[in-house]
Amino acid sequence: MKIIDQSLLHILTSWQQELESVTTQQALEALRIAYLGRSGRINELMAQLKTLPLEEKRAFGPQVQELQQIITQSLSLKQNELTRQILEKELSTKKHFDVTAYNPSSLEKPSGSLHPYTHLIERIEDIFTSMGFSYAQGPEVETEWYNFEALNIPADHPARDMQDTFWLTTPGLLLRTHTSSVQIHTMKNQQPPLSIFTPGRVFRHEATDATHDFMFMQCEGLLIDKNISLTHLCSLLKVFMRTLFEKNDLSIRLRPSYFPFVEPGLEVDISCIFCKTGCALCKKTQWIEMGGSGLVHPATLKACGIDPTIYSGCAWGIGIERLAMLLYGINDIRLFHSGKIEFLKQF
Repeated sequence: MKIIDQSLLHILTSWQQELESVTTQQALEALRIAYLGRSGRINELMAQLKTLPLEEKRAFGPQVQELQQIITQSLSLKQNELTRQILEKELSTKKHFDVTAYNPSSLEKPSGSLHPYTHLIERIEDIFTSMGFSYAQGPEVETEWYNFEALNIPADHPARDMQDTFWLTTPGLLLRTHTSSVQIHTMKNQQPPLSIFTPGRVFRHEATDATHDFMFMQCEGLLIDKNISLTHLCSLLKVFMRTLFEKNDLSIRLRPSYFPFVEPGLEVDISCIFCKTGCALCKKTQWIEMGGSGLVHPATLKACGIDPTIYSGCAWGIGIERLAMLLYGINDIRLFHSGKIEFLKQF
């Protein structure tokens, strides 16, 4: 079948003209997203197709599919062409490379830089210590009691499955799945009132991709005192987020959710730091999800020897990688542990 619809022919012509002018991999990826991405022109046509009468769908649908195939095939050819050009350029450079040439830069004193984790944790530490919170840390190898039972996660809870947890060969020991276990250690060893923040590594048994990893960094906060309410939680989160992102007009939103160790449980969103009307990062919602929070469950207080009729508390948890990716424009979580010098030099 040949494309005869004029609107589709216009899109095809536009694609061919733009593709011809592409000279870099970055520009090619941007063009791919514009046409084949989630919000690209092809998906717009697919959405339009759903609204058409049946007879028009039968005529229009195959033409849209053919257009998609043409764009995909030409994209692949262009990708191969650019790759070939890059290889030819590298070969040409190496062909004339003189290994005996003097390199004055080799005499320069080598310099290092801080890991983005370190940069961000130092910023978080400055913010929380300015609000009167103390730094707390705990072991990465935990017992079931500290990681699960004291946090109101019973033995039959799905979080204990092998799909979620790295269990050690020693019975009852595991790699902590959250830094909430540090909160339990603190509540067991200190009497209220107390206020802590707990940055550290956690481990989850899951597949890795650009936004998920088996090891990542969390930062949790805990405030225990008399008459602690959601007002305290909301105020703390607002001050922290506004200071971290340096945006005094930033808003936060709390949505009901479920976490075993808090009641009520709440998801924390912030207003998009990149737009006012909706963008690709906030998925056109003007809000970005940041983490979980809530009021500490009475069962958790009891497990740590704290009387829930006298004391209450609030807690929250945020992924440090998620903060870093937003602040520094990092698009792949795996870069944090890659050891790539090119990546680390930026910081």
